[in-house]
Amino acid sequence: MDAYTFWNVIGNYNEHTLIIQIILLVFVLTALVLSYSKKTNWAAKFALGIVNLYIGIAFFALFGTEPIQFFFALPLFLLCGILFLYEAWHNHDDILQIPNVLQVALLSLYGLYPLVSVIFGNSFPQMVTYIMPCPIISLSIVVYGGYQRKNRLLIFLMTIWGLTGIKSLFFNAYEDLILLACGIYGIMMFTTEVKRSKKKQ
Repeated sequence: MDAYTFWNVIGNYNEHTLIIQIILLVFVLTALVLSYSKKTNWAAKFALGIVNLYIGIAFFALFGTEPIQFFFALPLFLLCGILFLYEAWHNHDDILQIPNVLQVALLSLYGLYPLVSVIFGNSFPQMVTYIMPCPIISLSIVVYGGYQRKNRLLIFLMTIWGLTGIKSLFFNAYEDLILLACGIYGIMMFTTEVKRSKKKQ
C-alpha cells in the first residue's frame, strides 16, 4: 500500500463516519471516567472492546482496499475487541489505577492526535481523528496498562499494531510516531507480564 492509498482510505472513512465517530468518542470518554473514578471498573475495557470491533468492521472491512487490511488488520482488531470484552466480563472487578507519569504523557499524546495531524499539513477528511485504528490502539495500550490483571495475548496483539507506527516515516503520517511510542510502552508492559508469570511458576 502506498501513501496515496493510505490517505484515501482515511478520507473515505472520515467522510462517511464522522457522526458515528463523535458518538463513539463520547462513549469511550464516559467509560474512562466511570472506570478511573472507580464507579464501574469494567466500563473502560467494555468500551475499548466495542470500539476495537467497530474499527475492524467499519474501517477495514467496509472501507479497506488492500489485502493487508483484510487479512492482517481486520482479524487483529476483531480479536482485540473480543479479548477486551472477555476481560470486561472475566475480570470485571479489576480496578483501573490512576495513570502514572508515563501513562499521563501517552494519554496526552493521544489527545493531541488530530492536532498533530493538522500541524503536519493534513486536513479533514484526510487527517487522523480519535476513532481510527492507530489512535484507538494507542489509547487501548495505555489504558489497559492501568489494570492489574492483564491478558498477554491482548497486549501482544496491540503491541504488534503499535510497532507499525514506524510506517509514519513511509506514509508521511508523522502523527503515528505517537502510536510507535505506545507500541514501545506495550513492549515494556508485555515484558513485565512475562517476567511476572515466570516468577509465579
